[in-house]
Amino acid sequence: MHGGGLELALVFLLAAVAAVPVFRRLGLGAVLGYLAAGAALGPDGLGVVRNAAPVLAASEIGVVMLLFVIGLELSPARLRVMRRPVFGAGGLQVLSAGAALALLAAYGLGLDGKAALVVGVGLALSSTAVGLQALAERKALNTDHGRLAFAILLFQDLAAIPLLAAIPLLGRAAADSGPLGWAVVKAVGAIAAVAIGGRVLLRHLFRAVARTQMPEVFTGAALLTVLGAAWLMQAAGLSPGLGAFLAGVLLADSEFRHELESQIEPFKGLLLGLFFIAVGMSIDLDRIAAEPVQVAALVAAMMAVKFALLVAIGIRPGGLGGREALRLGAVLALGGEFAFVVFAEATRAGLLEAALRDRLVAAVGLSMAVTPLLLLALDRLPQARAGAPRREYDTIPDQHPQVLIAGFGRFGQIVARLLAAQRIRFIAIEHNAEQVDFVRRFGNPVYYGDPARPDLLRSAGAAHVRVFVVAIDKPETNLRVVRTLRRLYPDAVVYARARDRRHAWALMDLGARAMRETFHTSLKMGEQVLRELGVPEAIAQARVERFAEHDERVLQAQYLVQDDEDALLQSAAEARRELEQLFEADQGEGVLGEIVAPERPPTGAG
Repeated sequence: MHGGGLELALVFLLAAVAAVPVFRRLGLGAVLGYLAAGAALGPDGLGVVRNAAPVLAASEIGVVMLLFVIGLELSPARLRVMRRPVFGAGGLQVLSAGAALALLAAYGLGLDGKAALVVGVGLALSSTAVGLQALAERKALNTDHGRLAFAILLFQDLAAIPLLAAIPLLGRAAADSGPLGWAVVKAVGAIAAVAIGGRVLLRHLFRAVARTQMPEVFTGAALLTVLGAAWLMQAAGLSPGLGAFLAGVLLADSEFRHELESQIEPFKGLLLGLFFIAVGMSIDLDRIAAEPVQVAALVAAMMAVKFALLVAIGIRPGGLGGREALRLGAVLALGGEFAFVVFAEATRAGLLEAALRDRLVAAVGLSMAVTPLLLLALDRLPQARAGAPRREYDTIPDQHPQVLIAGFGRFGQIVARLLAAQRIRFIAIEHNAEQVDFVRRFGNPVYYGDPARPDLLRSAGAAHVRVFVVAIDKPETNLRVVRTLRRLYPDAVVYARARDRRHAWALMDLGARAMRETFHTSLKMGEQVLRELGVPEAIAQARVERFAEHDERVLQAQYLVQDDEDALLQSAAEARRELEQLFEADQGEGVLGEIVAPERPPTGAG
């Protein structure tokens, strides 16, 4: 094959259908599957595609769209909340790893200052796709090291933008191919055109397109925005990805952000997969076979430097324990997909030779293959003795509150605001230190600690509390707190947030009053929908109340037979039949009525 359209489509489908599912099942990630498929089917593999240039040209659009989506996610408000870990730990990682790797590149590879800087910063970047997937597979995205890893990856995405923008300028300066001043003027002018023109024109453009109510036109406008901004930057001699990123940032706070992301996401996913295939095809397997020691040394040096620095940053300023810091280092020690773009741009700008680029690309690709194995090895290490918590729990004064709220997220804050409006004294315990620091600024009596710890509850005055509210969203933690409260204060009134019916039944087993988190909101919305459809307000309200009463009876009835699947299925079917007659009769006659006697008096009584 010679890289025609049909052949390229065949390669992509083979990678997606065959290689990627296998690699994901093995826990190695989709990116590695694309890379392996590209390497196997490329010029140095089976030779199914002998010319990788068309694939490389097409794949650049996938990177452009990736940068646009990143820009959409980086609104100023989000960056403001995460500024300390993003710009603190993230900035320290990029600067320290970039400087250390640049020195190694200068002395070990004999590069000049500009080329060594590009290589050092390029290798300092980690793979967002592989790193986040590894965290997700281990359910570690919400752990301390998972949140810090995400913050560092976020800064790396930001750092890649000025690096990509600077490479063409460094190349011109290195080659003396034209006046640098004019190149800088053109670059600044292009950035200003995208920033100012985009802010003035883009929202008006999408409002006009949205009024057409034609999805295909909106898709076309989204693609036009991304590719148009990329073309403008490319015409000014900068990276086309920079234009797409700026366009995304300008639209991050607009009402069209989510629609744009949904329109671009399919194209980004397909073309980014094509990009990884192209990278795999461009890996010089013959060179790796001829220079295994050099390539292995590059991989070892890059991962060792990054791993050591990440562990140090994780411990301080990250505040992680030793094992958590090791996990952070293992997740982010690999090279990143942006390195492929950086080295390709540097080669095009004349900063790197093709042979060195091939070695670097091979090293980054191999580091992605090594990372899952490193994480598996770390998982098998013996568990170390638990150390001190990341931050000491607060000492909570006993102010004789009437209500204690465990968990101060969205759910707990609404309860707290209602209590504060009634001047009812309450106290809250939250396990997320960052959340505590944030909500305290608004004057809330919130303290950092584990609400399942008996000593913390006693110091908070739990013995005098009239009502406990467990508003923690994770069912396991939620149940652990309720068990502690029931053990210490068996007669206390406990209201607990329930995610679903089974969680509610588990809470009911403990004697807590379960409040399903979306139930009453859904009922309110249903009432509004009925009114919009012409049902009188009083009738809509009455029907919603009757539905709520019916559903509570179903919950109680199924609670009694929750361990009997056949009875549970029978009760569900009977409940559906009763629901059809709900607005025609006061009480159903099915199995639910036999299990739970109706609490309301029969019609006409009293």
